[in-house]
Amino acid sequence: MSGKRSLMGMTLLVFGLSWLYPLWPREQALHSSLTVVGLILLYWHDRRAAMTVRAYALVCLFIAAHCLAARWLYSNVPYDRWMDAMFGWSPGQAWGVTRNHTDRLIHLLYGVCLTPALVEWLARRYAIAWRQAAQLAVLLVVVSSVAYEWFEWLIAITLSPQDAEAYNGQQGDMWDAHKDMLLATIGALCWWPFYRHHEETGYTRRLAPTAGGERVLAAR
Repeated sequence: MSGKRSLMGMTLLVFGLSWLYPLWPREQALHSSLTVVGLILLYWHDRRAAMTVRAYALVCLFIAAHCLAARWLYSNVPYDRWMDAMFGWSPGQAWGVTRNHTDRLIHLLYGVCLTPALVEWLARRYAIAWRQAAQLAVLLVVVSSVAYEWFEWLIAITLSPQDAEAYNGQQGDMWDAHKDMLLATIGALCWWPFYRHHEETGYTRRLAPTAGGERVLAAR
């Protein structure tokens, strides 16, 4: 429990620091509304069905990354300047890239960081094997990614063009939604070899009945 409290504390610290001297307060608040929802859901879910520290840490990592990206509205994260200052190497110059790809990274992390938590929840809730839980987790990542892109579409047709671009950050890419969904799916699928390899070793899932008749998830 102390480990989870530390993780939540660090995530809240990142959230607070991201709001120091905000560059675009109104637009950042729109992004951060999802952060607040995510933090509440994480706390509520862990209270109802205790997560492993590994899964909890990954969700916190995703929320923290989202906080940092939201500060610069995704499209303006100066990672190219940071890399040049720290290592004397610029990804944009080296690869001839002009688009800011922070949003791509966050969508990839969505699949990578949430899949273990989904597998745990599905295995516990429905008393199914890891293979079925992993398959369903990938499907949930895909479905939720589609739902989010629909939400962005509603933003685009509701707000002004400038506000919609500030939130969606398409940067002129007509295939932006498709690429985002693909990266989230790839992120979820990255766990498949891990679960497959550890079916009977380091990450085996089993459901054990408790004294109260409920089932709990164990990992070894």
